[in-house]
Amino acid sequence: MALAKLLRGKLKAMLTNKRPDLVVPAAAWTKPWVVHINHWGQGHEAVLRYLARYVFRVAITNTRIVALDDHTVTIRYKQRKSARWRRSRMPGHEFMRRFLQHVLPKGLHKVRYFGLWHPSQRQRAAQARLLLELERTTQPATEPAASSPGKGADQAVATAPEPRRCPCCGKGHLVYIRRLSPKKALGP
Repeated sequence: MALAKLLRGKLKAMLTNKRPDLVVPAAAWTKPWVVHINHWGQGHEAVLRYLARYVFRVAITNTRIVALDDHTVTIRYKQRKSARWRRSRMPGHEFMRRFLQHVLPKGLHKVRYFGLWHPSQRQRAAQARLLLELERTTQPATEPAASSPGKGADQAVATAPEPRRCPCCGKGHLVYIRRLSPKKALGP
């Protein structure tokens, strides 16, 4: 609760300083915020290790399938209330029915998004990106270093390369860190 108030206050102060022209609805500051933070390490490697647990997780791991025969499958599961491991034996078609409930149709993502990144909030996310881009373009550009006397004035100034775009949607700035693969993912 205290962390949520602290985060809300810092964000409000930062927005007031950086974007005084931005009007944020009063409800954003009066509604209680939920903030849950776990430390998972530092750097991009820690982020990738954390996300890999969710991106490549399957409905049931091989180690939880205890036995199977021509007609039944026995699995082990953890009972929520007692936190004890139990076994369940079920017909093969029931096992497949339960398993296939976790298989997503083509085009749907396994990683779920919440808040601003939820698919229903695409309009607001686009507005936020636009405001951030506006912020970036309205900041004064740094002055280029004075050219050395030996170089001609007609020489072209080297510019930064255009950022890579996402190959799927063609939007955003793509920063390649490394490719995730199920072999590198260590699920719980």
